[in-house]
Amino acid sequence: MARDRSQGEEYTGPLKRMLVGLLLLFLMAIFLVWRIDSPRVERFRAQVVDRVMPSFEWAMAPVNGTVNLLRNFQSYQRIVEQNGELRRELQQMKAWKDAALQLEQENARLLDLNNVRLDPQLTYVTGVVMADSGSPFRQSVLLNVGARDGIIDGWAAMDGLGLVGRISGVGESTARVILLTDTSSRVPVTIQPSGQHGLIGGDNTAAPPLTFLEDADLVRPGDRVVTSGDGGVFPAGLLIGQVAKDPGGRLRVRLAADYGRLEFLRVLRNHGAERITDPGGAVTSGPPVPATPEGPADG
Repeated sequence: MARDRSQGEEYTGPLKRMLVGLLLLFLMAIFLVWRIDSPRVERFRAQVVDRVMPSFEWAMAPVNGTVNLLRNFQSYQRIVEQNGELRRELQQMKAWKDAALQLEQENARLLDLNNVRLDPQLTYVTGVVMADSGSPFRQSVLLNVGARDGIIDGWAAMDGLGLVGRISGVGESTARVILLTDTSSRVPVTIQPSGQHGLIGGDNTAAPPLTFLEDADLVRPGDRVVTSGDGGVFPAGLLIGQVAKDPGGRLRVRLAADYGRLEFLRVLRNHGAERITDPGGAVTSGPPVPATPEGPADG
C-alpha cells in the first residue's frame, strides 16, 4: 500500500507542474496576442470575440434582467417621491389660492373704502431673545426689553413670520413671553376662508390643537389661522399658521413662526384696547338716564 501511494505521488507531482506550466504559457500567449498591435492580430481578436460573445448571451441574460429590474424599481421609487412632492405642492397651492382670494377681496373692500385711516398706534419694539425657560413644562422666552421701553403686560410678540406669544411679566429691562405652545396659552382665532371661530390651546407640542370650532366640517388642512381679536388681548388678523391634521384625525395648527430659531421678537404696541376701570360700567346698557327734576311737594 505504501509503495502504490509513493508511485501515485511520483506521477501526480510532475503532471501538476506540467499543467501549471501549460496554463501559464496559455495566459502569456493570450496577453501577448491582446497586446500586439498588428492588423492580423486585430483580425484574429475580432474573430475570437465574434465567436465567443454570442455564445455568452444566455449567461448574461439573468444579469441584464436583474439590472433592468433595479433600474425599473429606482424609476418607480423616483415617481413615487415626485408624486408625493406634487401632492404637497398642490396642497400649498390651494392654501395660497385661498389666501390670494382673501387678499383680493380685502383689497377690493379697501379700495371702496379709501377714506379709512389705518391705526397708527400699532407699532412694534424689537427685542433680542436672551434665554428660554429651559423646562419641558413651561414654554417661554426672555427679551431684553421691558418697562423702560414702554412694554406692557399682554402685548403680542411676533418673529416676523407669525405670532409667537404674549408678554407675561414685565421688568425694568426684561420681559417674559409666554409662547403659544405653553399649556397656559389660549388664543381665540379665525379660520380663513371659512370664517370659523375657534380656540388654540398650547399642549407643549410644536403643533397646538384647535378646539371649540363652530363647524369642524368646514375646516380643511391648509387653511390659514389668524387671531380673531376676541377678548381684546391680540389685534385681529395676526397670522398664526395653517391647519393640519395629525395621524389621529385631530385638527392642529402648524405654526408659521420658526420656534427653532427665535433670535429677535417684535412686541406690538397695542394702545387701542380700552381698559375697563369701572366693572359696573361694563354691564351698563345704553346711555345714563338723566335725573328728572323734583316736582312741588304735595300738601
